[in-house]
Amino acid sequence: MKADLHVHTCYSNDGVSTPEQVIEACVAGGIDIVAVTDHNEFKAYFDIKDNDRGIIVVPAEEVSSKEGHIVALGIDRHIERDMSIQETIDAIHEAGGYAIAAHPYRWWSGLGPKNTINHEFDGTEAMNARSIPSANRKSYRLARKLGRPMSAGSDAHSPERIGWGYLELPDGLKTWQDVVQAVMEGKGVPHSKSRGFLRTLRYGIKSIGQWMFRGFRRM
Repeated sequence: MKADLHVHTCYSNDGVSTPEQVIEACVAGGIDIVAVTDHNEFKAYFDIKDNDRGIIVVPAEEVSSKEGHIVALGIDRHIERDMSIQETIDAIHEAGGYAIAAHPYRWWSGLGPKNTINHEFDGTEAMNARSIPSANRKSYRLARKLGRPMSAGSDAHSPERIGWGYLELPDGLKTWQDVVQAVMEGKGVPHSKSRGFLRTLRYGIKSIGQWMFRGFRRM
C-alpha cells in the first residue's frame, strides 16, 4: 500500500487543493493512504475522513515550532504553533500522536540535523518530494543512523503532485490506526522524487516574498 504522509490542502495558507481534490488525486495516482498535514490546521481531516473512495485518511498536522516544522501523525486535536521543539513534541504526544521531524535538511523550515538528533522524535521524514536531491539523501542517511521509523510524502500543495513521495507499507491495512502502527513499527519503505534547480529557485523567491508579506514570521 502507498501512503503519502505529507499533503496540504487549501486550509494551508499556501495550498490550493480542496480536501475532495486530494481524495480524487489519491484515487487517480494509486495512493491508498493520505495524511493531510496542513500548516497549523486540523480541519481537512473532518471533511474527508469518511470518504467513499476507500482512501484511508490519517489525522495529522504540520506544526510550526519555533525552530522548524514537525509533522504530527495520529493526533486527536489541533496542535498550537510557535512552541519550542520539546513543547511541540509533548503536545503531540498528549494528543495521542507521534512527532515526525519534517524535511530536516530544508533551508527555511527544516529543524536541522542537530535538533533532529537531540530531541526524542518518534520518527524522521526520510524523503520529501519538495526537497532537493542532496537534502533527501542526507535525510535518509540521518533516519537510518538514528534508527527511528521513517516517513515520506509529496508535500504536495496542489493535486497533481500528490503521490510524488510516499511510504510503501504492507498490504491489508484497514484503518488509520493500522497505518500509524505500521509506520511506527518501521515497516515503511520511503520513495520520492526530488525538487530540481528551477523549482527550488522559484520556491525560494516565492518563500521570501511570503515571509516578507507575513511580517517576517515563519509559516
